[in-house]
Amino acid sequence: MESNRQALVLGATGGIGNAVATALLQKGWRVRGMTRDLRRTTGKAGSGGANKIAWVQGDAMDRADVVRAAPGVSVIVHAVNPPGYRDWDRLVLPMIDNTIAAARSAGGARVVLPGTIYNFDPETSPVIDSDTTQTARSRKGRIRVALERRLEEAAPDIPALILRAGDFFGPGAKRASWFAQAMIKPGKPVKRLINPARGGGHSWAYLPDLAEAFARLLDRSEDLMPFERLQFEGLYDENGTRLADALSRVVGKRLPVRSFPWWLMRALAPFGGFPREVAEIAPYWRFPVRLDNTRLVQLLGEEPRTDLDAALRETLVGLNCLEPGR
Repeated sequence: MESNRQALVLGATGGIGNAVATALLQKGWRVRGMTRDLRRTTGKAGSGGANKIAWVQGDAMDRADVVRAAPGVSVIVHAVNPPGYRDWDRLVLPMIDNTIAAARSAGGARVVLPGTIYNFDPETSPVIDSDTTQTARSRKGRIRVALERRLEEAAPDIPALILRAGDFFGPGAKRASWFAQAMIKPGKPVKRLINPARGGGHSWAYLPDLAEAFARLLDRSEDLMPFERLQFEGLYDENGTRLADALSRVVGKRLPVRSFPWWLMRALAPFGGFPREVAEIAPYWRFPVRLDNTRLVQLLGEEPRTDLDAALRETLVGLNCLEPGR
């Protein structure tokens, strides 16, 4: 178990960052969060573990800010993306370089990264494990490959833990979440579903389970390799209907399901913006991709797994789509 149980979470106001911070706090860690707007963040404290986080002001794109926030920590969680998910080609790699510099200044803190499946070609990689060749097809995917390479090159001086998962759902998964931005409408009762899947074999991750896996792994830091790349299996929707069927059960009625307008995204992609970003990742909804969690189970004994209906119920309540106790 890590003796210095202090962590800096970059992106602690976001879905995955806040979930990991909350899981660490529940296991007795002291958590420091960096935010660009200290007054606004502390004013909203109370969501998840936010009211127990020691907040410091700073910008993950400013190396001096990140280094200033890191003294005394043994872990830096890099759960941050460029504001509005814009300018990836200019900002993503400098941001991880800033985190690595901060980890070095803290005496070799472990960098923790939530990984994505966009590093791989879904047409040729139906199963992803730690040794699967990363052959990204999209622009963002190639940047993610380069990001992970930076961490691999920094080890063992700067140890790293990457835990890869599929698309998120959970009470705090609002921004950059297919579940909340495409399938349902947060803040409104669920009356119908938009299903982006064009076949079976999509991988989903319930955020509290994924965060719990991160926290358990950090509690077993002595068993981790200097550079550890793991996969979180989560919910593997073999036929493409498991999530939709479970949502109908939770809501209490059969929900009509409509297809996502991929054709429209392809038509508008040449004009840039959201349609171009969506069109780039369309193959991940067309081809099956399963995450092999063998190494994760070897380390933890089991993968944290909440009952699907219970997980979806908590998600809908958290997104104000279902009354508590319904």
